[in-house]
Parts: sequence; structure tokens; C-alpha cells
Amino acid sequence: MRVLVIGSGGREHALCRSLKLDPQVSELHCAPGNPGIEEVATVHPVDPVDPEQVAALAARLGVDLVVVGPEAPLVAGVADAVREAGIACFGPSGEAAMIEGSKAFAKEIMKAADVPTARARVCLTEQEAAEALDEFGAPYVVKDDGLAAGKGVVVTDDRDQALAHARACGRVVIEEFLDGPEVSLFALCDGSTAVPLQLAQDFKRAYDGDAGPNTGGMGAYTPLPWAPEGLTDQVMREVVHPTIAELSRRGLPYQGVLYVGLALTSKGPKVIEFNARFGDPETQVLLDRLETPLGGLLMASATGELGLDPVFKPGSAVTVVIAAEGYPESPVKGDVITGVEPTEHAYVVHAGTKRAGGDLVSNGGRVLNVVGSGPDQDTARRNAYELVARIELRGSFHRTDIAP
Repeated sequence: MRVLVIGSGGREHALCRSLKLDPQVSELHCAPGNPGIEEVATVHPVDPVDPEQVAALAARLGVDLVVVGPEAPLVAGVADAVREAGIACFGPSGEAAMIEGSKAFAKEIMKAADVPTARARVCLTEQEAAEALDEFGAPYVVKDDGLAAGKGVVVTDDRDQALAHARACGRVVIEEFLDGPEVSLFALCDGSTAVPLQLAQDFKRAYDGDAGPNTGGMGAYTPLPWAPEGLTDQVMREVVHPTIAELSRRGLPYQGVLYVGLALTSKGPKVIEFNARFGDPETQVLLDRLETPLGGLLMASATGELGLDPVFKPGSAVTVVIAAEGYPESPVKGDVITGVEPTEHAYVVHAGTKRAGGDLVSNGGRVLNVVGSGPDQDTARRNAYELVARIELRGSFHRTDIAP
């Protein structure tokens, strides 16, 4: 099959890397891509949030499947335009993608589907926000209602900071804080059926010890040897299946991947948030361990033909994000990167890079993902950090405590 991936980040490089290994994929394209993606796919200039541009490119290339990576194109209706052009698409419709595009909509769906989640209030004014903060108390959780590239959430004990974030966002969802460790579960959905991927965990805070501002994710690992037995089955039963059933009831059949961010609270697993696409950087480690060919899975999801659960290889994978100086507030771009060559058990996924002359340079906040694998978590972690140590990027930083 001929496949077109939409996006230019680390998630899309990981997707392209796995699709390239699938013997069913005869031709691989990506738009707009990045320097890492160029090594495994043919890249094309396109505005990824322009539905007509994407659909026209897919038709011109004669692809059999379009895989939409980021959330913004999904909310913009790219999947709708591709399907209207008669091409299979992995990714929910613009309306169904509002499960991520609006925190308030996600809460509405969860309430209707009786999905366990935090108590919450949608606030439109500063006065409403202040009342909600006082109702739920510290730690305060304030979420921008719209898309914010994974950085629209503030969790703080400082009421003034929480109120300032609400003021800056306008429409927000304020909710009670959920205790317990966080895990990520991704489910592939074909409109009526859903199958789970392996559990993973990512690290949102910028610095070691979960200090500093919230980011899009500074590292991840899979599997989770400490996760309670039966957790995946429980989440599929209590969260994923009721959610896609509620969306279908509203005439919004969900095709693509549903990301479930969970807190394992003292009262059981509860949903922190939904995303309408593969998470970044969890995708990097999940696809590293995935044994079932990815292209067939994504096509089955896009065409309503999902069957057996995907199979994962034994062992562990760990990814460490190398971030640019100033990330997440104001990342510095244009610095030269060296040392990205793979080792025997680790490799680099490009997230925010570009070519300048003959040099590879930084072009985003999260610049690189270094993925290490091994028979166990400690070995995978060591392999990842050995490659991290070889990479040079002026002013960059990374967490040293991923997959402890």
C-alpha cells in the first residue's frame, strides 16, 4: 500500500520509521516532514492544517491511506477532506477530534458515558474561575479549553498563578486534582471496535524530580512492570468502549487512535484527559516495541476492520527528549546538532530539526528523541542515555531521571 503521513515532529518520524519496516507499505510519503523523515520517506511541502491541500496531495500521489499525526490538522477537518476524496484516513473527523480540541466537550462526553474522571467546572470569567479554584482547593488544576500543544495545563499550589493562567486563557476547565501515578493507554479505534496498545508512561515536567513548567513531554518508557494486573482491560471496559459508544450515539464514529491519560488514584483509575492522536513521546517507545506491522493496523482502523490485539516484542524501550535552550517558554532555534548517529541499541528520532546549508540545526523546543531498547528497563535506559551523552547541541538540556 502507498501511505502519506501528515506532520513534521517526533511522532511522525516514529510513525514513518515503523511504516518503512512494514512489508505491506510499498511507498511512503510525508508532508511536510523533517530531516529525519527524509531518510525514510519522500517529503512534500504542504500546509498540514489546510484540508484541501492535504486531500489534493493525497489524490495526486495516489495513496491508499493517509495517517494524520498532529491534533491541529484533525481539529481542522483534514481527515474529513481526505475521506471525501475517497481515500482511507487514519484519524477522527473534525467533530470527533473535539474530544481533544475542547476539554469541556471531553468532560461532557465522559459524563454522558459515565467514565471515571475528576470533578470539573467550565469557567468563562475570572469570577467563575476564582470560585472553582476555591471549591476544589489546592493543588489547583487549570486547563485551557482549546488546543495548546500539550502545554495548556497548569497544576500548582499557588492560587494567584492558577488564576493568572485562567485569565490568560479565557475559557478554561478547572477540576479537582487527581492523586496517584499517571499512565498512558492508546487504543486503536475503527468506528465501532477498539483494541489497546501497551501501557506507557511519560514525564511532563521540564526538569528532574518533576520540577519546572509543564511541557509536551520530556521522555517516556514502556512497558510498565509496576502497573496493576488487569489495568488495560479495566480501562478498555470502563473508559474506551463507553467513550466511543457515546460518540457513535451522537453520530461521530471514532476512527483513529484515542489517547487516554490516566491517574491511578486511591479510588481507581480516572481519566485526566483524552487526545485524538498518538502521544509524543510515548509513540516513540510503543512503536519501538510493536511487533504487529503498523501499516496493516492503521489501515484496519481506517476501514472498520480491526481484529486481534496488536502484539509487542519482549523487552523495554526508553526515550529521552533533548530540548532546546529556553524550552518551553522561548526555545532557541538555529544551533548546530552533532552526534546523532545510532548505536547498536539506540537511535535518534527527529522532532524539531531542519537543514541549514550542510548542517543539522535545531528548529523547535523538543529537538530530538533518543530511543534506547533492551531486554529490561535498566538496560534500555542505559542505552538511551549513552547516546544522549554523544549528542551536542549548545544550550540544550534533558532530564536524567526518565524511567527510574
